[in-house]
Amino acid sequence: MNLPEFRNEPLSDFRGNPEHERRMREALKETSKELGREYSLVIGGERLSTAQTFKSFNPARKHQVVGSFSSASPELANRALEAAGEAFRSWSRASTEARVKVLLELARILRERKFSFASWLVYEVGKTWPEADADVAEAIDYAEFYAREALRLAKAHPLVPVPGERNALRYVPLGAGVVISPWNFPLAITAGMTLASIVTGNTVVLKPSSDAPAVAYKFFATLEEAEMPAGVVNFLPGPGGSAGDTLVSDPRTRFVAFTGSKDVGLRIGETAAKRAPGQLWVKRTVLEMGGKDSIVVDSETDLDLAVEGVAVSAFGFQGQKCSACSRAIVVEKVYDAFLSMLKERVEKIRVGPPEDPESDMGPVINAAAKKSILNYIEIGKQEGRLLTGGGEGSTSGFYIEPTVIADVPPKGRIAQEEIFGPVLAVIRVSNFDEALEIANNTEYGLTGAVYTKNRRKLEQAAEEFHVGNLYFNRKCTGAMVGAHPFGGFNMSGTDSKAGGQDYLLLFTQAKTLSEKLSP
Repeated sequence: MNLPEFRNEPLSDFRGNPEHERRMREALKETSKELGREYSLVIGGERLSTAQTFKSFNPARKHQVVGSFSSASPELANRALEAAGEAFRSWSRASTEARVKVLLELARILRERKFSFASWLVYEVGKTWPEADADVAEAIDYAEFYAREALRLAKAHPLVPVPGERNALRYVPLGAGVVISPWNFPLAITAGMTLASIVTGNTVVLKPSSDAPAVAYKFFATLEEAEMPAGVVNFLPGPGGSAGDTLVSDPRTRFVAFTGSKDVGLRIGETAAKRAPGQLWVKRTVLEMGGKDSIVVDSETDLDLAVEGVAVSAFGFQGQKCSACSRAIVVEKVYDAFLSMLKERVEKIRVGPPEDPESDMGPVINAAAKKSILNYIEIGKQEGRLLTGGGEGSTSGFYIEPTVIADVPPKGRIAQEEIFGPVLAVIRVSNFDEALEIANNTEYGLTGAVYTKNRRKLEQAAEEFHVGNLYFNRKCTGAMVGAHPFGGFNMSGTDSKAGGQDYLLLFTQAKTLSEKLSP
């Protein structure tokens, strides 16, 4: 199978292309007619309803039900693992080309229904039009990129020749695994972890976030439409404390791919490390966790570019990205000028309903998140100086103003703890060396950026700024599949490098075949 060279999916232009705007408006209208419907679990291709259910709500209209979902029990989690194990028998022996065809067909359907999927992201998690569109484009990229990577891994791998022997190396699948996906990128990250699993021959029990199960279901249903065999992916929404723990601890689980908070990720790692009776393997864990990401603004820089990069990185999707800038570390020579320009820029951000194309920022995901973020803002007011924002928006949804707190001490709580909301701490430093020292002073190490025109300082940052994704003179969000393999250091996870050439290796094991040749 020969495929053209991978290219990232183009983003839609809602402000410059009237056709894109028209199609998005129509998609939102059509999707609104589906809100509130009921969804089943899917195990081994069979749709199952349960007495216990839960609802997904629109965070912009907090009483509007997006969908009602059957909730998995430990017994159903057990059944899903059985189905995944049974499907593994045949799926693991399917040709790489057959598995790749499912991904390519999925990409084709996603591309065809791009605005429809984006509209679900608007309604279920409060993404603005550009943020929703980028989420769908990233999912398409994962399908196309991992399809090509699977074909590359299936080729012969050169080994050191040994006289009188024929040697080969193959990458074989692990088995039945668990994918626990987040709400903040409920299509892209769900797709990335799931597709990497199945294209390498594994099978999956997919447990989506309870804040975004509708988007995950739409993805799952599209996989079915792409002719994925029954049981290769099993859709199992429900609480993490029961079904999720059952899946992670089960001896039949071969791997766990997780994206979410540090605390949950560490608990998954601890649980997976304990050998259960009858377990034959060390479970593989692929953990993508939190961040406390910094942008360093040097005195030798273009302040207009730096201010824009910080604002976009801090407040895109309401700061609900693990890669979001939550700390701006600014050299004192330009500190006051930076704050003045940043205040003006942030106060131009329009907070409003995400279905309105004029909105730059929507709501945070739920009531608990809003309460936590507002609490951090109060802490920040004590630790630093409120520059702008700090209040609630419309009470129709979970809205919070974009907030900047200046003069924050490097070890303050809002400078150390992940807030996961539209709150930016600004820290003053005396010089670039101090800026790098503070950039490394958290337990995380996911993304970061440096704005400077000084090449020597960029080279210094490349050596000393300890994060998995480091950007120079650009924002610290928006990693592109293939171009910016994504994953972090320290408590940010296992540095899995999603969207890179190493990622599929995490879902395989290498098998060496050696044959003695007859003389």
